[in-house]
Amino acid sequence: MGWYNRQVFPRLLDWVMAGEPFVTYRKQVLANVEGEVLEIGFGTGLNLAYYPEAVSALTVIDPNPGMSAIAQPRLSASDLSVTSQSLRGEALSMADNTFDWVVSTWTLCSIENIDQALSEIQRVLKPGGKFTFIEHGRSPEPGIRTWQHRITPLQKRIADGCHLDRAIADLVEDYLTLESLETFYAPTMPKISGYFYQGIATKLC
Repeated sequence: MGWYNRQVFPRLLDWVMAGEPFVTYRKQVLANVEGEVLEIGFGTGLNLAYYPEAVSALTVIDPNPGMSAIAQPRLSASDLSVTSQSLRGEALSMADNTFDWVVSTWTLCSIENIDQALSEIQRVLKPGGKFTFIEHGRSPEPGIRTWQHRITPLQKRIADGCHLDRAIADLVEDYLTLESLETFYAPTMPKISGYFYQGIATKLC
């Protein structure tokens, strides 16, 4: 991980993702979360202010030390019981059937081995546990998709591995059962990066 990804990109990301409409989306994704919760791709900690009181324990992971440095003051100020670990989503250290909920906000786009990460999410969820997520990804419009494919190699370099063209719902459904899903263009974003997938998926057994 180079200097840009450790020092520059975390600050850019924190600035871009802190305002609307992202605050509204974060509140929606976290509204029903409760019990023991894992957040993958914690980043700079922007979700922390929106977790409900029903969360009894929160574990957060992120492999980027630059993100963790910005998140630390938010963690210190939180009333939640939070355990923070430097882990990749593809290699979780937690035992099977540990969490009631797993949370991911704009993280599935940048995990290198997305299938392995989703397999790990499935593993650490309790039976009946839920995965709540919001992500940008592959557009249904052929013209937009073409440009997403073309630009993704550059996007990965400047945005710490971010893919513009992942079919998020299809990927999630390979490991969990989708309970709800909304897909839409974020009104304030370019279509190439603003086609969103917001949903909840369940581990049935």
